[in-house]
Amino acid sequence: MPDISLAQVAGFLLAAALITFAPGPDNLSVLSLGLSRGRRAGIGFGLGCALGCFTHTIWATLGVTALIAASDTAFAALKFAGAAYLVWLGVQALKSPGAKFTAEAEGTPPQEAMRPYVMRGFVANAINPKVALFFLAFLPQFVDPARGAAAAQTALLGTLFALQTVLIFGVLGWYAGTVGGWLRGRPAVGRWLDRATGVLFIGLGIRLALAQRG
Repeated sequence: MPDISLAQVAGFLLAAALITFAPGPDNLSVLSLGLSRGRRAGIGFGLGCALGCFTHTIWATLGVTALIAASDTAFAALKFAGAAYLVWLGVQALKSPGAKFTAEAEGTPPQEAMRPYVMRGFVANAINPKVALFFLAFLPQFVDPARGAAAAQTALLGTLFALQTVLIFGVLGWYAGTVGGWLRGRPAVGRWLDRATGVLFIGLGIRLALAQRG
């Protein structure tokens, strides 16, 4: 267990929560999927994003993220792969006939309904180089060199970031799904929610494709 102070953890969690709540690609995706596809979709995508944060924590701890930051080719490859994936998700949403909110649909076992959204959230987060560079810049600010074991501190802080992401995105997905349940009871609204989700993902993909490292 790394030597890390309570004040260090408290300050980190406060900053992490503020960043997680701030409007960004991940929480906007959680909200839009919760509204258009239900609680399990929103919560599942948020859980996938949190698992992606674990991946970035490992990369930052091992120094892989620093290599990506130093390589234009690696950054561009991940950037365009992530952008293409987001656009693909958007196209799938645009092609959807619209979610139907029924008691039978909501009775689907969670492991069957949530799993694909967990995977989508994980992939969308894990191959986003902007998130990787954020972890590389953010985590070291809360590492105390005087306490030694900088890599262990980085790993612990990254794990805490992922855990608070699970909590916050879970709440966002739950409440978005609650509101979406009422909206999806109206077929025309359900179709428009899917369209809006598709446009959002495509827009996020284009934004990522145009992003610079700075």
